Amino acid sequence: MIFPKAGLYAITQTEDKTPIQVLADVNEALKAGIQVLQYRDKNPDDAVYLAGALKELCHLHHIPFIINDDIDLAEEVGADGVHLGQDDSQLSYAREVLGDKAIIGVSCYDSIELALAAEKQSADYVAFGRFFPSSSKPLAAPAQISTLQAAKQQITIPIVAIGGILPDNGEKLLSSGADLLAVIGGLFSESPYESTLAYHGLLK
Repeated sequence: MIFPKAGLYAITQTEDKTPIQVLADVNEALKAGIQVLQYRDKNPDDAVYLAGALKELCHLHHIPFIINDDIDLAEEVGADGVHLGQDDSQLSYAREVLGDKAIIGVSCYDSIELALAAEKQSADYVAFGRFFPSSSKPLAAPAQISTLQAAKQQITIPIVAIGGILPDNGEKLLSSGADLLAVIGGLFSESPYESTLAYHGLLK
């Protein structure tokens, strides 16, 4: 799988949902046209089952499936890649375990320096945020629009923006340099199919 150059980057919403509900939500978002899915679950009951089932769904729709944080889980279920945060395993270790074709993304928060270092170390994309108040990461430090603008001038790999992104505020991020919009609650809090379609006007 190849990481998309633009589009909607969906991240699972698992809190207070059963695996069946998560799968149903993702299936609706896939039918409506997300470009990549990340499995994020801080308190999984059966991560191997759910991750494996999500991977199969994604591959039916020919989009990449990425796992947050867990390199071992990504290897076990044959995910297309992994997303790493500041406190996660080193990018070089992930590349060694998952191989040259794996998609590896890195959270860079509000730091151009982290993004440049990640690109140099073979990251496939970098993510900045949060840009707006977010219920998924309420304590995350805010990122600045100016960071996206600077990144667009210096970074050659795809740039992902995350954090409280809705159809009515995402255009500002895209026009400032984001290639993809990463969304959790905006997609999965209600009606994932219709919610996904609401973002398409921004991304065309």
